[in-house]
Amino acid sequence: MRLAPVIHRFPNGLTLAIAPMPDMASVSVGLWVGVGGRHESAALNGVSHFIEHMLFKGTRRRSARDISEAIEGVGGYLNAFTSEETTCFYAKAPRRHLITMLDVLVDLFLNSIFAPRDLATEREVIREELAMYRDQPHHHVEELLNALQWPDHPLGRPLTGTEATLPRLTRERLLAFRRQHHVAPAIVIAVAGGCEPGECRRAVTRWAKHFQPAPRPGFEPVRHLPDGPVVKLERRRIEQTQLALGVRTCSRHDPRRYALRLLNVLLGENASSRLFQTLREERGITYHVASSLSFFQDAGDLVIAAGLEPGRLEAALKLIVAELRRFKARAPGPAEMRRAREYVAGQMDLSLENSENQMMWLGEQWLGYGRLFPPDAIQRELLRVTAAEVRAAAADFFRPERINLALVGPHRDITGARRILARL
Repeated sequence: MRLAPVIHRFPNGLTLAIAPMPDMASVSVGLWVGVGGRHESAALNGVSHFIEHMLFKGTRRRSARDISEAIEGVGGYLNAFTSEETTCFYAKAPRRHLITMLDVLVDLFLNSIFAPRDLATEREVIREELAMYRDQPHHHVEELLNALQWPDHPLGRPLTGTEATLPRLTRERLLAFRRQHHVAPAIVIAVAGGCEPGECRRAVTRWAKHFQPAPRPGFEPVRHLPDGPVVKLERRRIEQTQLALGVRTCSRHDPRRYALRLLNVLLGENASSRLFQTLREERGITYHVASSLSFFQDAGDLVIAAGLEPGRLEAALKLIVAELRRFKARAPGPAEMRRAREYVAGQMDLSLENSENQMMWLGEQWLGYGRLFPPDAIQRELLRVTAAEVRAAAADFFRPERINLALVGPHRDITGARRILARL
């Protein structure tokens, strides 16, 4: 059972969002900051991710080991992530340990030491992380694509930073970035699961005054993007070619996002999608092919990713482009639309049974929209989408000037790939 979310705003701008789920044995807590990779300058690329690492290295009250043991010692887990527009520190544990989780998360966020020795150690850890991602062509190709999608813009830079920027991220610069960006109006503490709203509010009230009031930081808008298609190849002697084809779409505030959500399901989100059925089940061209959506405050994209034998690249691209053209030419049929609607509604229901996913929903909704949309309202919007609207979205976005392609593989000539994309 889920009860209506409760929102409490503190005078300094800090937000507490609570989704009580009385029947749950667990509770999930997330401390969210509306700051991520797109808030960084080129010189400080990777600073949000570095700060994320450093907040687990120790506070005035707890060592790094104490932080882990405080949560893991009661049967829970603790983690964090950095995205383009947010950073989140979160934990999940049995409901009786709610106050412990809140205390640990607030402590690491407010009281981390950033000891020089720990900074040097963590810089080496991140270097290893960079090397790991470089050695994963399926990951690296998406970083190459981002640089094509958003050239000379923070959205086009890797969230982890680079070997060139990592040495510039000194203790002084990390702390200065925190003072400027980790401010109360940009922060939401999200709690979901077996919790009592009054207990949450009383606990957070004790710490709320320590979050600094200051204006929420802005970001560089997306504008003046060059027309595609642009094709980028990084030559590597590997068994499979990895491809990532990006379509620039719209922001999270654009009403066409609902039609895009259904279009993506039909295109490549699951095993019954057109791309999966055509490229894998019917032709055997690839083991993995999928499409995904990303929405930002003022932009968005749809990405098709696949891995395949190098000699099959052009055949795969022809099939992908044919499916994109098919969406533009003909609206999906009633059976396809029914399956897509039921899929997105069902996936939302299944996801929100979980306290951690509920917590993620609270943080993403509040920082993305400044309000909480009830899940059933989102479902109603998705169920209203017509086949004609899906076709219209395809016509708006599946255009050569909106397309870019990144490749990692042993190719010497990609003229054919450019020619195929131009047919869209």
